[in-house]
Amino acid sequence: MAKAIKTNVIRHLTAAGVKFETKEYPVSEDHLDGVTIARETGMDPDMVYKTLVLCDDARGHLVCVIPVARELDLKQVARATGHKSVSMLPMKDLLPLTGYVRGGCSPIGMKKAFPTFIDEACLSLDTMAVSAGIRGCQVLLSPQDLIAQCGARTASLCREEI
Repeated sequence: MAKAIKTNVIRHLTAAGVKFETKEYPVSEDHLDGVTIARETGMDPDMVYKTLVLCDDARGHLVCVIPVARELDLKQVARATGHKSVSMLPMKDLLPLTGYVRGGCSPIGMKKAFPTFIDEACLSLDTMAVSAGIRGCQVLLSPQDLIAQCGARTASLCREEI
């Protein structure tokens, strides 16, 4: 029998009484991209979200959660967050800052709470998926529960689709 996965994300959601499911997938050496993970787990890529950590112009940090098939628009993020500019956090700083590795970063349960922004496309979904805090597992929950758990705001964060 497989051992149940326990992560900070799962512990946090359980303690908060949030209804969620987990969906596991095999981890490969070449770290699957989010669209491939969605397809391999039978989920629509529009419901699977990735977590990105950014630096702002005031030497602070913020978190953006966007659909895996979309690209972040840094100018829109700056406007939405009230900053002149934002940039991606260098990868080497991700684990020490958040406690999460690339491919396993979740907006829930980071070492410290950062201002969090979720792309407003989530508001049209009943269920969305974000990393469970490790590679190989996603948590599925309602957008409203994710917003509440992260103290997040929604905004338009992605480049326009062509």
